[in-house]
Amino acid sequence: MRLLALETSCDETSAAIIENNAVLSNVVSSQIEIHSEYGGVVPELATREHLKNLKSVVNEALDKASCGVNDLTAVSATQGPGLPPALMVGWKAAQAFAYSIDKPLIGVNHVVAHLYSPWFSEGQKGKYLDNVEPNISLIVSGGHTVLARVNGPLNHVIIGQTKDDAAGECFDKTAKLLGLSYPGGPEIDKLAKGGNPKAYDFARPMLNQENDDFSFSGLKTSVKYFLIKNSSLLLNNDKLPDLCASIQAAIVEVLLVKALRAARRANSKCITISGGVARNSYLRSEFQRECRDRDIVLRIAAPDLCTDNAAMIGLLANLIYEKGNFSNNPDDDIKPNWNIN
Repeated sequence: MRLLALETSCDETSAAIIENNAVLSNVVSSQIEIHSEYGGVVPELATREHLKNLKSVVNEALDKASCGVNDLTAVSATQGPGLPPALMVGWKAAQAFAYSIDKPLIGVNHVVAHLYSPWFSEGQKGKYLDNVEPNISLIVSGGHTVLARVNGPLNHVIIGQTKDDAAGECFDKTAKLLGLSYPGGPEIDKLAKGGNPKAYDFARPMLNQENDDFSFSGLKTSVKYFLIKNSSLLLNNDKLPDLCASIQAAIVEVLLVKALRAARRANSKCITISGGVARNSYLRSEFQRECRDRDIVLRIAAPDLCTDNAAMIGLLANLIYEKGNFSNNPDDDIKPNWNIN
């Protein structure tokens, strides 16, 4: 079985070819340089770039996989959640492509694809999701911060999520307050390596609440007013590493404590992490240390599967196809607010 997958939910245009759970190609065209000028993703610009780049990205994915359109068994695309105009580009293209070759169309939930991506990362080709065990899944990105309890393949339920800003959004917004470029998360990660994470004590909202939800707007506000009162710090580049390390430590501590608490309550000995923020080096090291001390198995998505990509869409679509759990309705529309439950 060979499957074409498309991903255009935000600011990456991506296409992949999947064959029996093996990734034959995964092409990603990023728009970071375009949006960095504006300090964040501009939906209209993202949509325009998707329209401009999608055809060449698909052709490159087919070429790299030595795959012709007649070799395809099915077509898949991100159906939601995401930016409506951006989603529309990939979804409508997938609909047209599937119709033109008379193959089934599989709509995939972008966040669910993130959720299961660590299992492909840990396995071998063709082994995706064969070894899923009950776990607590942390999905952490610029648009989502979610805790889910996973019982097995396609068997999961949300137990907590952010009430306001996502963790990745908090990274980007606090980085902007520090005068750093977009995307701010990688900039903070890089600068924090030379800083003291205990230099400044920023707010850790909802840390001590026993529920599984998150809130990061208070942390952002804490940083904002601290910098207003201590504006001279921004004039001293020597202080940036300490500021970055302290902000990063606050965000990661909340994620870590909440995930460990959820695992303890569920009596789970496995935690998985996915999404763009899962690339953060401090997050990875802190989770590795704490999970090792508690004999908890930790599975983190491979770096190339953390950010938005079509490979994870295709891998999940392949499983959905095998189970026959899709509508294949040509009139199905995008689902910008699609819940993962």
